[in-house]
Parts: sequence; C-alpha cells; structure tokens
Amino acid sequence: MSEPSASAILPAAEDVRAAYADWLSGLANERRLSPHTVEAYGRDVRIFLGFLQTHLGAPATLADLVSLTPRDIRAFLSARRNDGLQSRSLMRGLAASRSFARRLALTGRGEASAFAAVRSPKIARSLPKPISPPAARKMLDAETRAGEERADWVLARDAAVLALLYGCGLRISEALSLTRAEAPVPGVDRIEVLGKGSKRRQLPVIAAVQEAVAAYLAQCPWSLKPEGPLFVGAKGGPLNPRIVQQAVARMRGGLGLPDTATPHALRHSFATHLLARGGDLRTIQELLGHASLSTTQIYTEVDGARLMAIHAAFHPRARAG
Repeated sequence: MSEPSASAILPAAEDVRAAYADWLSGLANERRLSPHTVEAYGRDVRIFLGFLQTHLGAPATLADLVSLTPRDIRAFLSARRNDGLQSRSLMRGLAASRSFARRLALTGRGEASAFAAVRSPKIARSLPKPISPPAARKMLDAETRAGEERADWVLARDAAVLALLYGCGLRISEALSLTRAEAPVPGVDRIEVLGKGSKRRQLPVIAAVQEAVAAYLAQCPWSLKPEGPLFVGAKGGPLNPRIVQQAVARMRGGLGLPDTATPHALRHSFATHLLARGGDLRTIQELLGHASLSTTQIYTEVDGARLMAIHAAFHPRARAG
C-alpha cells in the first residue's frame, strides 16, 4: 500500500504537516486500516486543524497542539455541533484527533493531553427492534420458503438455525459454533455455548427447537463428524453466517417485514417476548449472556414502548378528539 501524503493545503504549520503525513502512513501501513477509514480520519483532522487556524489566528504548530486545553477542544465540538453535526459524527471526529495526538506522543513530538480530558459526545441508545411473535414463528417455518429453488435440507437447516436464535436467544456465531455432538435433538433439552468474553453458559432448549434441529439432521446429505460443525454449507464445510443473513433477507419481502428483521433481531425478540410474558430480568440476563444487567434492561424500554403504543392505539380516551 502506498503511503498517503499530507495535503498541500493542510491548514497547519510545516511541523504539523510532517506529523500529519507520518500519522496517515502509520494508519495505512502499520495499523492496516482501510483506505476509506484513513481518508475519513484524515478529513476529520484536517477540519480540526482548519478550526484551530481560525481559533488561534494562525496555522497551528506542534507547540500549539501541545498547549491546547480542554476548553479549546470543547469549543471545536461546539462549533461542529452548530454546523449541524450529530453526536455520532462528533465522536468519530474526536476519535480521529485523539489518534493523531497519540501518534504525536508515540513519535516524541509532544503530549497533546487535552484530547483525553474531554468526554466523548453521548449517543442516544437505540432500542432493539424485535419481530412480532407471529412473524417470528413464520420465519422459523421451513414451509415459508417452500417456493424457493433450494434443496429441502437447506431450508430445514436455515429454519433450525433461526429456531436456535429465537428459541434460545443465541447469537448467530454461537449457533454456528455448535458441533454435531452438541446437537439439541429430542431428548437433549440443554446446550452449552461459548459467548462473548469466552464465557460459557447453559441454556434450556424447548421441544420446538429440538424438532427443528432433528428435521435438519434427517435431511442433511453430509456425514457430520461428532466434533465437526452441526450446521454446514452446500459443500459440507462450516456454514457462513452470511448465508443465514441472506436467507432472512429473502424472507422479509414475502412476509412484509422491515429491514430491521435480521437474524440478530430474533435474539432481541427472544428477550422481549420473554419479558412481556413475565420473565424475570435477571434470568433473561443469564440466558442472553450479558455481563451487566444494564445491558438487559434496555428490553424493559422496548416493552414499555410497545405498551404505550398499544395504549395510544386502543384506549377509548386516547383517541378522543
């Protein structure tokens, strides 16, 4: 990969230009970031340096960068906010400037510590978007895709994977990591999965999921080794999660579901539907493998939003006008 060069119109002093070129080179050749990411980071820092040129009254030098205060950084963020930037874009711009500052310190050009002293802008937490119980059940039914030109065993396989996501709250990576020996067929009502942070957890498996897995195994044309993957692709190798994502994408059109109806949305649906039926939040936390209860509590907001929508739609006084 060729080294990026500092722009000739970079609004900064010559020593900063040299440091900027070195930083871009490090992003591309040492950290191996994509050209798109390097370009985006470079653009964010150019904008920051342009702000400093106006803010300081002259092109910024390395000495200027080292002497910046948190107030200077907050002034920049405020100016960008006034330009209409949202928190996510502000956070990325601050991350780029911090990366540049770390490179300055790493290469002995100075400690621009003000960046680390400023908090990142808060981003509004988006709520998970669960799928309704009827739609979830249809997604898990191999017959939903009966019109597709795909082998019956492939349809049964995809249905079994989705059954694990919705019936056990698994991440797609957790479902695809199961071995043939671990298959939750009828009579096997519990599985153990390795989740994030290499944490293992045991999960109950309901009969409907066991039957879906058994239906897949009865039709699978490949001889599966006990220690090999439970779910395989068309050529018998480990199933790529992208294949499952594409299967769900094809289903969305037929079922009239939004783009948010993804394999991972089935995990959200598992938690939301359990909570709506009186599930204990601590238990749901354990089933999902969340390290913190606060992560699980977001589903209470989802259920609360659903109840408010139902109230607004159906309560007689809500529609009185």
